[in-house]
Amino acid sequence: MSVKDIFSKRAAFSFEVFPPKTDVGMEKLCGENGVLEKLYTMNPDYISCTYGAGGSNVGKNLEVLDKIVADGKTTPVTHFTCIGNTKDDIRQKLQTYLDHGINHVLALRGDLPFGWEGTNGDLHYATELVKFIRQEFGDKFTIAVAGSPEGHIQCRSLEADISFLKQKQDNGADYVISQLCWDMDQFRYWLDAIRAAGVTMPIDVGIMPITTISGTITNALSRNACVMDRKLCEIISKYWIFPNPYDPAPFDADAEQKKADFRKAGLDYTIELIDQYRACGVDGIHLYALNKYDDVAYIAKNAGLIDLI
Repeated sequence: MSVKDIFSKRAAFSFEVFPPKTDVGMEKLCGENGVLEKLYTMNPDYISCTYGAGGSNVGKNLEVLDKIVADGKTTPVTHFTCIGNTKDDIRQKLQTYLDHGINHVLALRGDLPFGWEGTNGDLHYATELVKFIRQEFGDKFTIAVAGSPEGHIQCRSLEADISFLKQKQDNGADYVISQLCWDMDQFRYWLDAIRAAGVTMPIDVGIMPITTISGTITNALSRNACVMDRKLCEIISKYWIFPNPYDPAPFDADAEQKKADFRKAGLDYTIELIDQYRACGVDGIHLYALNKYDDVAYIAKNAGLIDLI
């Protein structure tokens, strides 16, 4: 069953992993009793695997997806970007995925590598990539696209960003995976606005587990300049590590306890955020597993995303 078909029946539940750069990392993710096998125990509808910046680490991406195909426990979804790809490259690489039994793709422009001013490829936007995939492969792929509730940082306005999301739909996209967003008022506004603009695609909400102060701040700034709501800021302030959470040798005598307390508070905050998203009637929850099991398992179980019996 395609992910698109699942959305027509019920809300979906899924994970994102990334291709490790080392053999040790690959063994932890894909080896016997590794993270993937543990994630399967929660019966996710699909697991997506990211695609390295500039198309790097593609071999590991395919290796991870091959493992998911071979295990037969869930649907594999590959990320795919325009960056550094000619049309012939795109055609060939996507055919390789099909040959490996991978027929779901998240179509992205992709983050530009440092120093790049464009994609250095034949296609420049995700809208073009979606259209190209449909023209070349018809309905062989189920196509997901990214949506930005706060507007993409490189787009001139939220309204323009919404119009591009509608264009992705018109070009053949099947569903949306939303980018990180903690501002629920903004998310609700965006959800109403895209529906008013004619975007009818299912919305699968991307959720980043909150586990460290430094990671939370970095994600907020590096992932589209996301707003941190008052409650999240209060949690960060309560467990602030002096002089700052990026210092490898803080003088804060309570640093280790604060890290543990923040992790617990952050996970509970993430669960409450999922409650709010589900109350909006979203079509799925997509957890960034970060190639770990314990945190997403705690979230999934306590948020009621999986059946416990």
